[in-house]
Amino acid sequence: MSTIADNIELVSQRIRAAADAVQRDPNSIHLLAVSKTKPAQAVRDAYAAGLRDFGENYLQEALGKQAELTDLPLSWHFIGPIQSNKTRAIAENFAWVHSVDRLKIAQRLSEQRPADLPPLNICIQVNVSGEASKSGCTPADLPALANAISALPRLKLRGLMAIPEPTEDRAAQDAAFAAVRDLQNSLNPPLDTLSMGMSHDLESAIAQGATWVRIGTALFGARDYGQP
Repeated sequence: MSTIADNIELVSQRIRAAADAVQRDPNSIHLLAVSKTKPAQAVRDAYAAGLRDFGENYLQEALGKQAELTDLPLSWHFIGPIQSNKTRAIAENFAWVHSVDRLKIAQRLSEQRPADLPPLNICIQVNVSGEASKSGCTPADLPALANAISALPRLKLRGLMAIPEPTEDRAAQDAAFAAVRDLQNSLNPPLDTLSMGMSHDLESAIAQGATWVRIGTALFGARDYGQP
């Protein structure tokens, strides 16, 4: 049975191979370990194997893990849908938020970010596939939202996040991720972060410019959604 350390090495090999295939520096691509539904011990094991950045979708679960892991210098990323009543805890306990999709949420995060912490790194989630079930702003609304968020204090707009419609068709993957990259390139000033790609499509995401790949299953195994 493979260990988390083994899985991290396998995923790192995939990242390096994907970067080499398109002549990108592998060091420009960061691995975000998606630890939702996994216990704090799994995060501890991943830390021991070299990871420092962890992504969580569910606030209460994340806060519980953070409380158990205060002895480790971890960087926590919130990557799930955001309700207005959760913004204060997110602003106080995370270094990154990848899933901002409307101005109201960004304004609350800005107002509630403690002054003694660095600015909160923000990615705007874009619904590039137009799925009704997915969060994210529309491509048409992106320029105005990016401009408004850029003006908010205590936040640092870094880039875009997307979860395209799942497919095993590499050409379809490439087209969706290229659309996100083109949206980023259309913004002024330019941003430095593209959060896209998961266990099944990280190669395509890297080929189209991803700087963060959000990997859960390939690191920690299948998720048990019966767990909190």
